[in-house]
Amino acid sequence: MMEKIKFQSDDGTVEEFYIEEQTRIGGVEYLLVSDSMDEEASAYILKDISGDGSQEACYVMVEDDAELEAVFKVFEQMMEVVDLTM
Repeated sequence: MMEKIKFQSDDGTVEEFYIEEQTRIGGVEYLLVSDSMDEEASAYILKDISGDGSQEACYVMVEDDAELEAVFKVFEQMMEVVDLTM
């Protein structure tokens, strides 16, 4: 069973994502999540922006293209998937 995470947007809507993989790069935690378990699921990369020692993680979607590409490559290597498209 894949672990789920709830993501609350600024407007208060809550979405659930499935955690596909996670990694830590430069002291920052990243999650690769999908919106369903189907083959046609959309994938997103979330970044933990909570402070050190914080009791709760605070994730935001990675939107910076350079950061997104770099983290995506790490996840791609971890999962050894050739045809992983964003």
